Amino acid sequence: MSAVLHIGLIVNPLAGLGGSLALKGSDGEQMRDVIHQLPVEQRQRAHERSLRALRSLDDCMQTVRFTCWAGDMGELTLQQLEFSKQVLGNAGAELTTALDTRMAAEQLYAAGVDIIVFAGGDGTARDICDVVGTRCPVLGIPAGVKMHSGVFAVSPEAAGELLRRLAQGGLVGVGPQQVRDIDEQAFRHGVVRSRFYGELLVPNQGHFLQNTKIAGREDPQLAATDIAVWQVETMKPGHTYLIGPGSTTATIMQELHLPNTLLGVDVVRDGKLLAADADEQRLLQLLAEAPGPAHILVTVIGGQGYIFGRGNQQFSPAVIRAVGLDNITIVAAKAKMAGLAGRPLLVDTNDTQLDKQMCGLRKITSGYDDHVLYRVSTM
Repeated sequence: MSAVLHIGLIVNPLAGLGGSLALKGSDGEQMRDVIHQLPVEQRQRAHERSLRALRSLDDCMQTVRFTCWAGDMGELTLQQLEFSKQVLGNAGAELTTALDTRMAAEQLYAAGVDIIVFAGGDGTARDICDVVGTRCPVLGIPAGVKMHSGVFAVSPEAAGELLRRLAQGGLVGVGPQQVRDIDEQAFRHGVVRSRFYGELLVPNQGHFLQNTKIAGREDPQLAATDIAVWQVETMKPGHTYLIGPGSTTATIMQELHLPNTLLGVDVVRDGKLLAADADEQRLLQLLAEAPGPAHILVTVIGGQGYIFGRGNQQFSPAVIRAVGLDNITIVAAKAKMAGLAGRPLLVDTNDTQLDKQMCGLRKITSGYDDHVLYRVSTM
């Protein structure tokens, strides 16, 4: 499987149209009636800003593909570009609704996209938040009138540059950002009433080598300690943790003040060691007996980039499926990730279907509450 960034595109064709009309937004039936009277050529704001963002990817034709919603919710934008694309859904009525956005987000997520990119404002972000939440990375191309949420790039070109860096295998940070919205009716009467609505998982420009403390380079041991402290602090009562081999994961065991099997898998729950150097059958037994959810913590083999299939075959397909793909945490310092020079992380579990399911962008914990997005592939 090639390392291709799979982008899901949603364009809200009504986004931002109320701004030039001094309508303080584009939500509400009255605003839709006004927008309906606009000539088609005046309804191009979101489309044009989407093109500005996506043209930054012109030199990534071989490493980017799109799935989009039909008509002016994405298809018409991509028709002006040369990317590989799949079109879903139906263009529907002349003026789209929030329901169209939610349907598009739901089907793009189901299609297995790596990231959903949308052109819109806070209302569009709310609709996508309702469907996706933090299950999939999302990035907003700013195209609305009001954008109080922290999910938008600072400009269309900035959004394009973030996507370009992801397509090229660069280190891009990721974290939850607030979706906020204001009461448009109150805003039209001069009252700004913004409220927290939810969170989306959003990529942001990484600052590798800029926030480090020692000679301009990351200290590997300090980074491992930061990772360990974060992982231990976020461990949940009653959850079972399968901690894989490696020096980074060994630091987690040290932070727990537990003995560690450097080249094996240890099992921990509520700060206690349940099993040391466990094999596949022991892991399956403990998972069957576990009172709550289970998690796998793995690190990256330096230079090679493997997370499964080299040195940790105890994490068999049966074990991984019993834990669940959503409960896998990958930990690695940014220096180790940068050492891959853009090559993807690799999986080789001897189960091709499972390997394919693990491919795509994954969140990597690289420090204390510090995360980056990085690609997982099979080659």
